[in-house]
Amino acid sequence: MVAAINNGGAAPGTKARKRAGVQKFGSFLAGMIMPNIGAFIAWGLLTALFIPTGWIPNEYLNKLGGPMITYLLPLLIGYTGGTLVYGKRGGVVGAIATMGVIVGSSVTMFLGAMIMGPLGGWLIKKFDKLVEGKIAAGFEMLVTTFSAGILGGLLAVLGYLLIGPAVGALTVALGNAALWITQKKVLPLIALLVEPGKILFLNNAINHGIFDPVGVSQVKEFGKSIFFLLESDPGPGLGVLLAYCFFGKGSARQSAPGAVIIHFLGGIHEIYFPYVLMQPLLLISVILGGMAADFTFVITGAGLVASPSPGSIIAEVAMSPKGGLLPVLAGVLVGAVVSFLISAVIVKRSNPEESGASLESAQREVARMKAESKGEAPAKGKAPVVAGIPSLIVFACDAGMGSSAMGETILRKRLKEAGLDIPVHHSPVSEIPKDAEVVFTQEALAERAHERVPAAQIITVNNFLDNAAYDKYIGALKANTSPQKKS
Repeated sequence: MVAAINNGGAAPGTKARKRAGVQKFGSFLAGMIMPNIGAFIAWGLLTALFIPTGWIPNEYLNKLGGPMITYLLPLLIGYTGGTLVYGKRGGVVGAIATMGVIVGSSVTMFLGAMIMGPLGGWLIKKFDKLVEGKIAAGFEMLVTTFSAGILGGLLAVLGYLLIGPAVGALTVALGNAALWITQKKVLPLIALLVEPGKILFLNNAINHGIFDPVGVSQVKEFGKSIFFLLESDPGPGLGVLLAYCFFGKGSARQSAPGAVIIHFLGGIHEIYFPYVLMQPLLLISVILGGMAADFTFVITGAGLVASPSPGSIIAEVAMSPKGGLLPVLAGVLVGAVVSFLISAVIVKRSNPEESGASLESAQREVARMKAESKGEAPAKGKAPVVAGIPSLIVFACDAGMGSSAMGETILRKRLKEAGLDIPVHHSPVSEIPKDAEVVFTQEALAERAHERVPAAQIITVNNFLDNAAYDKYIGALKANTSPQKKS
């Protein structure tokens, strides 16, 4: 049953490759946005507070918002995009190139930054490869600095003259289309794409590629945007998890209450995906719940001032404009109720664990799909437990924000309960500290973790809430080591 959702009965080869390509593209977009979410939230809070219709209107402090959204946020995206392609050198060229599209258009250049940043990083990477080994001794620094400056300058001119105006026209067209869809009350139909897309890890391409730029343009004009609510709404997922809390069986029911807290308050939506995959009919629940929520948002005029990330109810409340909290809460509540009522019927009439679609197998399927979304193959097997008490344990995830922070908290607590005083940190898998001796991560990221720290012990965890993985390691650690062996 789990596999049915992946291919839809069609030939797996071509469709799977196409979906993997879209997922990888979405992951790359998210990689440009997620590290800069703090800056987006800062701009959103300043907007919510100081605009003329804000909580504490202040004409002087409101001057901060314009330069942040016009220059700071696009430059951060461009720099991050270039860095993803070719490190800090690529980031610098990407930022220079992004400045061209910012000045070359009158609209906010998020889309332009997502183009120029990676393009700048890619071109300087190709240049360095072209001249590798061909630079005369003593001229390395001269060539390195001038090549970045010249290429960045040329890209800035290209962005100013051509790409900026073109992307600006596209952004305006997308904004007009979004406004028309909202006015015609057909926006709720977008849940047909968004809710299944979340389960299949396609949401980043939609959310960060389209919703965020459109949402920001609407905030500049109207002070809020409904597009920030469409993907981040925790209501539909909450309904599914509550159904398992009341009517589920076995490990699914036992783990659902903890998943509710992590999903609804922590904003990590990925936690409910396995529960849907156990019973693919639950896709109906999240789709109809999403449509009901979106319809409520439309008729009540709900909107947020910035993208809430992670998609926690706390972030939704924090990003609500003055006088706009009740419409946001109403939409979330309606989506949760509709999803719960449909999910309750489906969950009550089934016992997925008896049919072989257990929570554990669904979690493995989610890990496989996440690996596919990043163009990777899931790692095989688990590292053996090594002797000796480590000086540093790191819990790593893709962005180093949601799941890794949660895993760090749980693991630190389990170690403390076991009487072990070992430092535990969290980080993106690409930035694992070189002195990490043990790394806990998802199976899909194990190979990347090993490449980053080849000497470290890599331990894979599919379910962040499953203490068994932590207890197994801690038990082996205590059995094979003694406190005096700690280095």
